[in-house]
Amino acid sequence: MKAAIVGGTGYSAVELIRLLHHHPYVEIETIVSHSTAGQEMDTVYPHLTQIIQQPLDQLDVDQISNKVDVVFFATPSGVSKGYVPHFLERGVACIDLSGDFRLESPIEYEQWYKKSAAEEKYLNQAVYGLSEVYQNEIKESKLIANPGCYPTATLLGLLPAIQNHLIDYQSIIIDAKSGVSGAGRSQSLATHYAEVNENLKAYKMGAHQHIPEIEQMLKVESGSDLQITFTTHLVPMTRGIMATIYAPLKAQIKTADVIHLYKEFYEKHPFIRVRNEGEFPATKEVYGSNYCDIGLYADDRTGRLTVVSVIDNLVKGAAGQAIQNLNIMNGWDVQTGLTNLPIYP
Repeated sequence: MKAAIVGGTGYSAVELIRLLHHHPYVEIETIVSHSTAGQEMDTVYPHLTQIIQQPLDQLDVDQISNKVDVVFFATPSGVSKGYVPHFLERGVACIDLSGDFRLESPIEYEQWYKKSAAEEKYLNQAVYGLSEVYQNEIKESKLIANPGCYPTATLLGLLPAIQNHLIDYQSIIIDAKSGVSGAGRSQSLATHYAEVNENLKAYKMGAHQHIPEIEQMLKVESGSDLQITFTTHLVPMTRGIMATIYAPLKAQIKTADVIHLYKEFYEKHPFIRVRNEGEFPATKEVYGSNYCDIGLYADDRTGRLTVVSVIDNLVKGAAGQAIQNLNIMNGWDVQTGLTNLPIYP
């Protein structure tokens, strides 16, 4: 299968390149970058010298459609919605790593992203690509809305509790922290070294664009209208997300029993690792991998469930899950091309 990567010089794109380079069934046919078209990929990313030696292309829909079977969009939100329809009409599958097709409501997209929404015709075709939960829908789709990094960690941490009716849906608090690569490669004061180093700060309080995405999918799974408290923090590290989630338990339950339910929920999903009682994951333990590690604690004293969910934001939170979805779409083993071990230390 031949693939195109659009937005080829961002961090998610270079992770797609790293992972697809070892995928047995996929060849990268073209890498598209509007800002650096004509340059060689290894001049933009010298670590790819003598490995990826091809010029970056302009986005020509007709030309690319004749050469590839799938297009990965690793673009900022607001870009893919203008191109995805043209590729779909030409029979090319699309996996969008941006937020353009995640929200079912165009009004909500415009409210939270401050951009015009994609056409409803294509929003209705898109399948939300949370790989472990929507495998059947992903298999039948040509347009995958790859989940955001924070929603991936949060939803994988919450959905077993939701589906087993363990928690009160109306009082979910998510305290989430991300490394700086989540902000992308573009320069900004917020990610300037002197601003981030030896610093920890909350950002986008009550206004993060992943809030409606998380709420939308929790509503789908719970059948209940709900709102979450979601606070994001920037941590002075390169990669990783930790979502620490708090929710009131509906009834008293032992931690060991919660862990059993989670392990049962994810027993057929090799990228989810549920820790034993008293063990909690760290971001370093999933670094560079497609794993999501989950730790659990049911507090008898407060009647609250605490879930600690960690991922690498660029892999399970972006490129890795996109490739996992491609595997599902094609009936391949979900681990194909994704069996690399976490990098440690």
